[in-house]
Amino acid sequence: MIAIIDYGMGNLRSVSKAFEAVGHEAVVTRNAQVISNASHVVLPGVGAFGNSMINIERYDLVEPIRASVRSGKPFLGICLGLQILFTESEEFGLHKGLDIIPGKVRRFVVDAGLKVPHIGWNQVDFQRACPLFDGIPDGTDWYFVHSYFVDPDEHRFTASTTTYGAPFVSSVWKDNIVACQFHPEKSQAVGLHLIKNFGAWKA
Repeated sequence: MIAIIDYGMGNLRSVSKAFEAVGHEAVVTRNAQVISNASHVVLPGVGAFGNSMINIERYDLVEPIRASVRSGKPFLGICLGLQILFTESEEFGLHKGLDIIPGKVRRFVVDAGLKVPHIGWNQVDFQRACPLFDGIPDGTDWYFVHSYFVDPDEHRFTASTTTYGAPFVSSVWKDNIVACQFHPEKSQAVGLHLIKNFGAWKA
């Protein structure tokens, strides 16, 4: 069973429906025992970094998230769920994250011809042979909605990059964690392929 962590931020129903669509059993929960018992864990999210950390602490989810990562079970972060795995964010001031992946979340600084937030379909270029990308062509377009991007301290964790004015890290892979800035649950067939791969992944 896949646990989708509910910390009050994000399109949880869309993520849950995507797992259902590919035949994986998933439950939306903030119950620590359910998260502990799950075979796979998903941390989605849409919204502001600071508010997300307030909610994660309010619902006593810091340790269940950390324990899931330590356990070695497959862990997927989506959009804001990618960003809060990092050390800190500069969104509306400086906010501490979970510091599971060393690095910072930074705001786009782009030419006047490009809008922030970065919204819509954009190409993802693979940098490593990540298992969640099995069967997916390099250079495929995915759906993005974000104003900030992750900047890992160690670029060996970079799984893919995308260019919006300049290249940025659009997904990371560290041991049993894969996390992406794009939204697989909004990326139609290719996104469902990644979600199916995640549900079958034995990290």
